[in-house]
Amino acid sequence: MMMVDGMQEKRQRNFRILEFRENKFDIVGDVHGCYRELMELIRALGYRREGNRWVHPKGRRLISVGDVADKGDENLACLNFWMDQVQYGGAFWIHGNHCNKLYRYLLGNKVHISHGLEHTVAEYERLSKDERRAFRQRYLQCYESQCYYLMLDKKRLAVVHGGLREESMGRFSNKIRAVCLYGETTGETDENGRPQRLNWAGEYNGKALVVYGHTVAERPDIVRNTVDIDQGCVYGGYLTALRYPEMEFVQVRGRKLAQYTGDGKVPE
Repeated sequence: MMMVDGMQEKRQRNFRILEFRENKFDIVGDVHGCYRELMELIRALGYRREGNRWVHPKGRRLISVGDVADKGDENLACLNFWMDQVQYGGAFWIHGNHCNKLYRYLLGNKVHISHGLEHTVAEYERLSKDERRAFRQRYLQCYESQCYYLMLDKKRLAVVHGGLREESMGRFSNKIRAVCLYGETTGETDENGRPQRLNWAGEYNGKALVVYGHTVAERPDIVRNTVDIDQGCVYGGYLTALRYPEMEFVQVRGRKLAQYTGDGKVPE
């Protein structure tokens, strides 16, 4: 454990355990390129712009559960916002499966450009050569500075994208990585080709509150000390933030920019 700027940190390569003097966080759900909604939410949370960062008068910190881009209409703007917040604003950005896919694409790995990534890539390709080079370098550096899950407030709070069981906390493996990115699946697919999911949250018995996204839920209900804050903003639902430790939800209505084909229910 080391102390950095008033923050205690235990850092592994893939997860971080942090302790701040004041554990006040605003955790933001899946944005998916909805920049207008993101800005509306940030202002509703009480943040104000100062140079390259948005700050809160009470010293609160922003955390993204991941999947910042893809599917929406202003993907690079959303990515640049979170890169600025990480670099200048003391924010954190959990690896989501869409974030990870963009990372692999920018590394030059072969990925299937689908499920919304095509929109982000199209915006990226419209940049000049120098702008693409600068964006790529910045994104890779930012991604590599972040992790698959965070544990905060004396391990009372865990933030992840897809899912995290109690026995996985403080540990890491390829299996844990897959659950962090995608939630738990059976390894099989349904008749529509979608992965069959396991209800890890319904079986969770841990002491830490787990805040996650990835799968669309109609409401941000607390279930067995877990809460899914992906309310399908890009599908016309809501962009949700959880104020911690107050346990208050702040939401803004999203525009329908993509068609939802998942198993959850988008709020009406």
